[in-house]
Amino acid sequence: MLDAAIPDLDWRAFPRGTEITRFAAPSGALARVALGPVSGPRVVLVPGATGSKEDFVLMMPLFAASGYRVESFDLAGQYESADAGPWNLTPPRARYDERLFLDDLLAVLDDGTGPAHVLGYSFAGTVAQLALLERPDRFASLTLLSAPPEPGQAFRSIKRIGPISAITSARRAAALMLWGIRNNLNRVPPGRLAFVRERFALTRRESVDDIIALMMRTPDVRAAVAGSPVPKLVAVGEHDLWPRELHARFAVEIGAHFVVYPTGHSPCETAPHQLVRDMEALFAETDVTP
Repeated sequence: MLDAAIPDLDWRAFPRGTEITRFAAPSGALARVALGPVSGPRVVLVPGATGSKEDFVLMMPLFAASGYRVESFDLAGQYESADAGPWNLTPPRARYDERLFLDDLLAVLDDGTGPAHVLGYSFAGTVAQLALLERPDRFASLTLLSAPPEPGQAFRSIKRIGPISAITSARRAAALMLWGIRNNLNRVPPGRLAFVRERFALTRRESVDDIIALMMRTPDVRAAVAGSPVPKLVAVGEHDLWPRELHARFAVEIGAHFVVYPTGHSPCETAPHQLVRDMEALFAETDVTP
């Protein structure tokens, strides 16, 4: 009922007490927000392609109220982290590659004490899995929100463009995705649509193209992730881009709990109370709680 009662809102307005800073990551300065007690267990929420920290604005006060220190940041090239990119690396590189996003996330996780509860949203779900395998000491749990459920060409099974994804370029696929979002095919409220269009004005198009290209060759880390002892959760909307049965199979393959909400690709926006409830149940399986 709480989720059903969410009004149209200004997505740029963070809860009172939110700390808004910039973090010096390997790729450059990342826009970052944090809320909750500094000494609380960390919850790190990582947005996906064309997303930003604002995607979690409804979840942050819920975690903070439970005693967690909740954080999020814009990926390199996205929204207010638009000036972060491969040209800032040592030595500079030409593309936004997997290693760039992975090293940025690991740097964020290292900027704090103890393991964190990490959520990776969509593309960031793949990055979070790679980070778990490389630095398991930084993870208390892993939540994959609407993440690609299949390795390889991740778009081959999604709705609408799945059948043509194998014969199109990353740039054309990105253009189609951006067109759909800008034209509100997901039918989001006016306040959300206004924010999304404003965000596009800052996001670097090449970062979106490169992320789509990476998703077209999603690494197969299912067996390795299944071998990790951290509690895991796969959370999706019943109207997600990928079919529900693929997400369900993916959850079994990696040894994760599986939850489905009556929403689309973005439960963080449309079902935040349910998602936080289920994530906190996951956290309770660890000793990293308030």
